[in-house]
Amino acid sequence: MSIKTATLQGVATLEIARPEKKNALTQAMYTALADGLRAAAADPAVRAVLITGQPGIFSSGNDIEDFMQRPALQGDSPVLQFMKALMDCDKPVVAAVTGAAVGIGTTLLLHCDFVYVSDEARLAMPFVGLGLVPEFGSSLLVPQLMGLRKGAEKLLLGDPFTPDEAVECGIANAVLPAGEVVAHARRVAERFNQLPPAAVREAKRLMRAPHKEQLLHTILTESQLFSERLRSPEATEAFQAFFQKRKPDFSSFS
Repeated sequence: MSIKTATLQGVATLEIARPEKKNALTQAMYTALADGLRAAAADPAVRAVLITGQPGIFSSGNDIEDFMQRPALQGDSPVLQFMKALMDCDKPVVAAVTGAAVGIGTTLLLHCDFVYVSDEARLAMPFVGLGLVPEFGSSLLVPQLMGLRKGAEKLLLGDPFTPDEAVECGIANAVLPAGEVVAHARRVAERFNQLPPAAVREAKRLMRAPHKEQLLHTILTESQLFSERLRSPEATEAFQAFFQKRKPDFSSFS
């Protein structure tokens, strides 16, 4: 199983465990993540959720071969089901970023309540370079966090950024040594065992409510454009170059 789940001391852990593929996410893994989030939300014994990866890698984003077999992002697609489950989770979600986080490996962090990153982590959102558009609300949230200029660097140019930059712009709470990030994130999650659960849920709902409708609209718009872009000549060239291990050539496109 590429998603490991466990509940211990009030914390439901969802571990992305496919290190041989750099934790690239398949449709089945998105379904497992969505199921795990919904189960955690429904379990009264769970006070918080912890999402983590493997040493040196959080997630390299979509498994391209698997994703291309079912590229449309419709309402019942595993990717959108995962997005909805993470957005709807009314319990605190803590992310421990254990290494590289690419594509949705970064954008999912925008929807977690606490994010702790390893000092070895590198984050990137290289959607445009693949002929695609940003997803999971990142076209709205990244410019809000970073400003338009820095947001353009990350979303238009796809420039990677460091753990310190992630903290500076508000994506992450803190940078920790690689060997400590998961344990620290778990300690934060376990603090909710000592807090009144209904008050926590209501406070989270209040914090997110003012922007939820706009965010959902953005995600649906992005998903439609993302699906269209997957069939574009630019994306075809980008993916062919990826599989052929060469640099894409966009010189003939206008």
